[in-house]
Amino acid sequence: MYDNKKVIKFNEVDEVKEFVNVASSCDFDIDIQCRRAVIDAKSMLGMLALGLNLDVTVCYGGENQNFEKMVKR
Repeated sequence: MYDNKKVIKFNEVDEVKEFVNVASSCDFDIDIQCRRAVIDAKSMLGMLALGLNLDVTVCYGGENQNFEKMVKR
């Protein structure tokens, strides 16, 4: 379903906010998988509901330079 998958961790709320802002500028779907939950990465409420300090998998099927930089951090 998705071409790219990367495991990341959010340690601060500001990191989540920045991630959602960059993800929202992308014209492709981006999902976050955490355990059995799948969250739309463009949803601030959904992302904050996951909590912090967890390894999550970012799944996406497009390319955006700013988003790639964000995921690599």
